[in-house]
Amino acid sequence: MKILAIGAHPDDLEIFAFGTLTEWAAMGAELVLAIATDGAKGGALPAAELRAKRAAETTAALAPLAVPRFLGFPDGGLRADAALEECLRDLIAGERPDLLLTHAPNDYHADHRALSAAASQAAGFSVPVLWMDTLNGTGFAPSHWVGITPHWPAKEAAIRAHVSQDPERFVHMANRQAAFRAGECNAPPEHRAEAFRFEPRFPFADIRGLLPPAPPLRPVGRR
Repeated sequence: MKILAIGAHPDDLEIFAFGTLTEWAAMGAELVLAIATDGAKGGALPAAELRAKRAAETTAALAPLAVPRFLGFPDGGLRADAALEECLRDLIAGERPDLLLTHAPNDYHADHRALSAAASQAAGFSVPVLWMDTLNGTGFAPSHWVGITPHWPAKEAAIRAHVSQDPERFVHMANRQAAFRAGECNAPPEHRAEAFRFEPRFPFADIRGLLPPAPPLRPVGRR
């Protein structure tokens, strides 16, 4: 199985899906990781310096999983236009993934929304598209949950690799959100989960067989 995961910025895959990507890797899946923009607006450093720093940070953060590919689009200026669609279409055609993972169409950042729209167009009839949770879960209705409790320390470490981004704020946010998503499944308080959404679209109706396990079922009242 091959998974193509595309984040808009360096650190997005770490924040929204690192635990699930790690679980896929443990299952033997091949991971292809791509970053759409250069991240050059994510801080006060000069653009060229920040671009290089953020590339180094996400390369280190994702090293346990794969070497990321940088698509090189300008941070803050991503558009769901022909250039982005063609780039993504070529990436999909070259890799032939079984599943494409990217941002939700209603996520908070305009770059996230543009990438989501372009990815859906580029995917066409070639590959099903799975959306990552939104920032703080705002406006997001999950269809699937993945238990990531064993991988939580690795996820925190990956987020903290982004020193330029004041990472503790994202560690705290991700921890709160993952605890809530696990709680939706009645998991114990110490458990963590990541949530995703899949909307069936011909010819792809059911992708559960492509996903890592959900948190264990635990009826109310059972300890």
